Amino acid sequence: MTKNSDDVRKFSYHFTGIGGIGMSAIAQVLKEQGHRVSGSDRNFDKNITTDVFSKLTDQGISLHLQDGSGIDAQTDYVIVSTAIEEDNPDIKKTRILNKTILKRATLLAGIFNPMHGIAIGGTNGKTTVSCMVGFLLDYAGLSPTIIVGGCIKNYAGDSSLGNAKTGTSNIISIEADESDGSIVSYTPCISVITNVSKDHKTIEEISRMFLVFAQNTRDTLIVNADCPYLKKTDFNHKNMITYGLQNPAALQAKDIVTQPFQSTFTVDGYPFHINLPGRYNISNALAAIAVARSLKIANDTTSAALRQFKGVQRRMDVVGEVHGIRVIDDYAHNPEKIIAAITAVKLGCKRVIAVFQPHGYGPTSFMKEELVHAFLSVLSPEDILFMPEIFYAGGTTRRNISSADLITRVREGGKKAFFSENRDDIIPAMKKFALTGDGILVMGARDNTLTVFAQNILHALQSAN
Repeated sequence: MTKNSDDVRKFSYHFTGIGGIGMSAIAQVLKEQGHRVSGSDRNFDKNITTDVFSKLTDQGISLHLQDGSGIDAQTDYVIVSTAIEEDNPDIKKTRILNKTILKRATLLAGIFNPMHGIAIGGTNGKTTVSCMVGFLLDYAGLSPTIIVGGCIKNYAGDSSLGNAKTGTSNIISIEADESDGSIVSYTPCISVITNVSKDHKTIEEISRMFLVFAQNTRDTLIVNADCPYLKKTDFNHKNMITYGLQNPAALQAKDIVTQPFQSTFTVDGYPFHINLPGRYNISNALAAIAVARSLKIANDTTSAALRQFKGVQRRMDVVGEVHGIRVIDDYAHNPEKIIAAITAVKLGCKRVIAVFQPHGYGPTSFMKEELVHAFLSVLSPEDILFMPEIFYAGGTTRRNISSADLITRVREGGKKAFFSENRDDIIPAMKKFALTGDGILVMGARDNTLTVFAQNILHALQSAN
């Protein structure tokens, strides 16, 4: 399926849905290793995520409409995600040419499993932890290959997305996804499980997958002792390390000081500093420190790396500030992440004006009660919530729920909440409601145009009297 970069033969890969964060990461690594790489995306001709497409093109990856034109006689493998339907034109062309179709996770497992692998899993925090770990290992001079589900700000540049880096060693660090069940395909040397919560699947389903993931871990299993579900799980692993802020753990953060966009703490008396907000990011840093210690990386090196880590795009990303109003862009999309994001913004803002765009009709229906409870529990009487209609990424689904249904419930709970079918109609409302000291928090998953939306809010505030 895949070969090491020093093998003579190179392969030709075509990624259907290459605009996805996970697909583009693997594509960049394979291209850097000398393989022929092409891709298609349903948004390629819609002037959406042009930054993603232009950076892939700059790296020599050829892009096509999703009409089968990117697949030819030289194509060895067509890579798909679980979101690609059988009637997709790329799939039809692949069948005609009798080419091999691989799931993204199967390809990643084929790259990952033969190497000294570090895999980060969990329903919350896995992207930030995997980005921290990848950057830390690189900073420590271990030259890892990094494949993650977020864009590391330290690496994002003119031609790099920042979600992948090709190393020269046998070490590879990845973000392992549980949403499609693929996490059970990996056999890491070191694994991290950040937590378990309802997201895409039930807690029982997710817990079973993480148990298999733990059993597949060959050397060191790192677990968050603060997660109630992980705490009561008997992993029965030969070498398990725990970390935590609240409960007893092998690695415990103490002397915690949280400020609006930085935190300090100690581990075993050694000081650490991160330029990220919220206690949840201290927990994320603890997981990265546990990985570093497993690899015998010195504390001073780990500390220096974490201090220089700039964070991940769309994870508490400050778009700008005007008239004392701060605009923040964040990927939060499930109840626990929403609570964590709003709580973090409250550290440095008098009031939160939240914009949450639910992702997908199925996930929104599945987590409806938990989403409503999250907003009722974290929003104060002064805070305001705006919610546009649910983001639809394509495919087959039942549109049996609306954002208006969630807003009705939140309003019934006594909170200031407003539904807007057209997302752009929220911007004039921001100019009306936002005051000095407010934090405007834009939240939602997978829709890259949310960043542009946050920037448009900032521009509207700049033009306001």
